[in-house]
Amino acid sequence: MARAKMLLVEDDAALAELLIWHFKREDFEIAQTPDGEEALLLAKENAPDIVLLDWMVEGLSGIEVCRRLRRMPETANVPIIMLTARGEEEDRVRGLETGADDYVTKPFSPRELVARVGAVLRRVRPALAGEQLTYSDIEMDTVGHKGRRSGEVIPLGPTEFRLLKHFLEHPG
Repeated sequence: MARAKMLLVEDDAALAELLIWHFKREDFEIAQTPDGEEALLLAKENAPDIVLLDWMVEGLSGIEVCRRLRRMPETANVPIIMLTARGEEEDRVRGLETGADDYVTKPFSPRELVARVGAVLRRVRPALAGEQLTYSDIEMDTVGHKGRRSGEVIPLGPTEFRLLKHFLEHPG
């Protein structure tokens, strides 16, 4: 399974450190910056699988970073979760209308944020959410309930699916 790449754009060093610790425990590869301009460069150089973006960051605002990420071909479809202390309905709506996929108000539970990130990744990229099993030339998407061998779809009934899943989870 490929490690999910996260771009964390957060100017609060203590919060950034806490989030990095939580997401590294979940095996994320993390690029972090407190600066909006640098965030755009990092995203262009190495497109992330998900972006956690604070509204109030150095340089460009988080809203402007979100808008520009949506315009860049490399990141147009990358999920963005806004993190902010701005909890008013108008701010939440503006963030979502600008292109954010979710909006989390500070203070928040890091465990809940990890769960939200996992939910977003399961919807957009099942293989990154830990739902892709492989062994040799056999692959299984446990969310989409599909099996493949050498790229060809394997027709599986419910019992066959459960058995194959068990064997892929316990190879050898």
